[in-house]
Amino acid sequence: MSSSPSLADAAHKKALQTRLARVEGQLRGVQRLIDEDVDCEQIAQQLAAARKALDKSFFHMVACMIEQGRVPPDQIGRLLAKFA
Repeated sequence: MSSSPSLADAAHKKALQTRLARVEGQLRGVQRLIDEDVDCEQIAQQLAAARKALDKSFFHMVACMIEQGRVPPDQIGRLLAKFA
């Protein structure tokens, strides 16, 4: 198996970092909701939103790998099978 790919494109890297910063903010918000004894359904809703945002970040990263064209399709397939 070849070495692991990385995010070489600065614009894609910045976009992923921005997405993750938003997720980080969402998780801090969830922590505040827990501290404030907010209803569990509201907390669950915010956790689901954060999970969806993480999933989108993952697929954005995979799309970047595909666009860069430096990763063989079978390696992308293994990555998706393992982590998606």
